[in-house]
Amino acid sequence: MQPRNMSMSGVVDLAAVKAAGEAKAKAEQARAEAARQAGQGGGAGPSAGAVPPSALVIDVDEAGFERDVLQLSAEVPVVLDFWAEWCQPCKQLSPLLERLTVEANGRLVLAKVDVDANQMLMQQFQIQGIPAVFAVVAGQVLPLFQGVAPEEQIRETLAQLVQVAEERFGIIGIEVDPNAEGAAPAAPTETEAPAGPYDALLEAAVVALDAGDLGGAVQAYKNVLVDDPANTEAKLGLAQAELLARVQHMNPQAVRAAAAENPKDPAAQIAAADLDLVGGHVEDAFGRLVDTVRVTFGEDRDAVRLRLLEMFEVIGADDPRVSAARTALARVLF
Repeated sequence: MQPRNMSMSGVVDLAAVKAAGEAKAKAEQARAEAARQAGQGGGAGPSAGAVPPSALVIDVDEAGFERDVLQLSAEVPVVLDFWAEWCQPCKQLSPLLERLTVEANGRLVLAKVDVDANQMLMQQFQIQGIPAVFAVVAGQVLPLFQGVAPEEQIRETLAQLVQVAEERFGIIGIEVDPNAEGAAPAAPTETEAPAGPYDALLEAAVVALDAGDLGGAVQAYKNVLVDDPANTEAKLGLAQAELLARVQHMNPQAVRAAAAENPKDPAAQIAAADLDLVGGHVEDAFGRLVDTVRVTFGEDRDAVRLRLLEMFEVIGADDPRVSAARTALARVLF
């Protein structure tokens, strides 16, 4: 199992993309190369990288968001459909989006996000109501529309998305092979690594987290860490689950009002920083706590510092915002 990357750096602080002129030239070069290969290959059929039409519509969760959306968006625009089983308008919109995605023949991928099972994604995209539709292109988030729109309007919006992806970012989509539908999955190779000793517990924690059972997820991660204190995935998952548990029943307006009225109150600032982090405002969360460390002392300062270190775990040590915040923290401490 791979560590769950819940930092959502792609949502909060998206990767830079190449200049529009360079991207467009790249797209034109790719089209020319594809045409040249098609001319040489005759009826050779689709390339090995082609996907079946069913692969154009996928279900996405928090654990796979970076891989299935952010990374994929470098190859093809990814449309995000935020929905829920109880949402009647969603049942009208989702089939339409699926049909238009398949019709686009590889120029779009539709990623469906069940908001009930993925509360963190819902909060980080600041979803106020569903259905809500976004797009991610080259790691950049673009809001499209909310609610059910007429088919022609949606079709035009998606066509504009494809055009922007091609002209600004050089993204021309992925190749689709209609004959690949139903192909048997590849058999595992002998080089595949065996399941680790804690994979079942970690998977149970992920299932609990996605189901909203935050207490169960916290306990499952702690069970792993009892025997393996250095387990990276368990440490990251525990920090994420505890963060979600802390903000689950908060009143955001009351928390932010208390923080504004009491800038030196560590508890008020910690609570507001938790909301900042869950809302995707990573630098705000870090900056708030660094500033609080600066004006507090003793046990209060320790409490703020430790919460900041927990937040670093949530985002990931390799994130440049963590490095910057560590430097800022060191300046106020020493």
